[in-house]
Amino acid sequence: MKTELMSANYAAARAVMSARVEVVAAYPITPATTIPEQLALLNERGDWPGQFIRVESEHSAMFACIGASSTGARSFTATSSNGLLLMHEALHWTAAARLPIVLANVNRSVSPSWNIHVTHDDSMSQRDTGWIQFHVASVDEFYHTIIQAFKLAEDERVLMPVMVNADGFVLSHTLQPYDYLEPEEVDKFLPPYTPPHWTMDPKNPVSHGNIVFPEHYQEFRYGMHEGMLNAHEVYAEVERDYKKIFGKHFGGTIDCYKCDDAEVVITSQGSMGAEAKDAVDELREEGYKVGNARMRMIRPFPVDAVRGLASKVKGIAAFDRGVSYGFGGHIAGEIRSVLYNTKHRPIVKDYIGGLGGRDMTVTDIKEVILDTVKAVENGDTGAEEVWHDLR
Repeated sequence: MKTELMSANYAAARAVMSARVEVVAAYPITPATTIPEQLALLNERGDWPGQFIRVESEHSAMFACIGASSTGARSFTATSSNGLLLMHEALHWTAAARLPIVLANVNRSVSPSWNIHVTHDDSMSQRDTGWIQFHVASVDEFYHTIIQAFKLAEDERVLMPVMVNADGFVLSHTLQPYDYLEPEEVDKFLPPYTPPHWTMDPKNPVSHGNIVFPEHYQEFRYGMHEGMLNAHEVYAEVERDYKKIFGKHFGGTIDCYKCDDAEVVITSQGSMGAEAKDAVDELREEGYKVGNARMRMIRPFPVDAVRGLASKVKGIAAFDRGVSYGFGGHIAGEIRSVLYNTKHRPIVKDYIGGLGGRDMTVTDIKEVILDTVKAVENGDTGAEEVWHDLR
C-alpha cells in the first residue's frame, strides 16, 4: 500500500486496475469523463491489460457490460447525471439478470436547466432498479469502496450490481491523498470472479433473459429482493475482512460520529457528511449534544441501523441534496417510513439544499442542526420540509 495524491476520478480508474477488472465500457460525460479517459490511457500504456470498449452512448455502455458480465468477465463502467438516466432500462436488466457489475456514478444535476455540479437526483431516481448503492465522502473511500463493491456484488448470496456514488467536482476533480493497493495485494481479498451459475459460451449455448410466465415471475423478483437484503450481512463481512487485511474501515452502512450520547443527529449523503463532523465538533464545544450520521448505503436501506440510531436521539435533521418533487427529501421520507412502526419516533426534520453544487458550509450545517435542536425544544412535529438557503 502506498499513499498518492489524486482526484476521485483518477482513483476510481486505479481501483479498476487494482481489482483486475477485465472489461470496461464507457461513454464520456462531465464530470465523470476522466474515469474512462484515464482507463483508456492506462490501457494503451499497458498498465491495465483489460478490454476497453468505446461505445456510442451510456445505454450501449451498460449493455456492453451486460454482455461481458454474462460471459463471466469482471465488468465496470462510469457515468453521471443524464448518462445514468439513459442507462435506466439497462440498470433494470442488469439487476434482474443478477450480474455483479460495478458502476461509478459521479453525482451531477439532471438537466435542464444545464448544471454540471452536484445534486443527488440522478442516483436517487434509480433506487428501485435493484442496484446496491453507496455514497462516499472522500477520494480514499471512493477507491476502496469500488474494490469492496466487486467482492459484495460477486458473493453468491447477493449477486446484484453495485453503484458507488461520489459528488461531482467536490470529489471528482479535487486532489486528496488516498492509499493505493497493487493488484497483487488486492488478490488477497478479491479472488478472480467465478460465476456460480451459467455463463454465455458459444460452445455451450443457453437461453438468457427468456420469457417467464406469471406462475414464476414473482419468484424471480423475490430472489432479487432476497439478494439485496443479504447485502447487509455480506457487506459487514466484506468490511471486516478488508479492515483485517488493509486496515481500512469507513463506518459500515451508517458512519456515526459522536452519536452515542447525542440528542440530535444530522444525516446526509456524500461529501457533506465529512464537513458535518466539523460542524458537530464546533457545536459540541458550544455545549450541544449533537452527532453526525453519514448514510453510506442507501440501497438496501439500512433499516435496523436507522432504527437503532433513532432509539437513542430526540431529533434527526435529515438533509437531502436532492428532492422527490411534490414529496420532499428522498432519504428523509425513507427514515420516517422505517420509524413508523417503532415505539420511539424522534422528530425527523426534512432539509433540502446544496442543489446544483451550492455550497453547504460548516456554518450552514450548524444552522440546520440548531434548527432541529430548537424544534425538539419547542415540541415541533417537523412535518414540513425546509429548503435551506432558498433565495
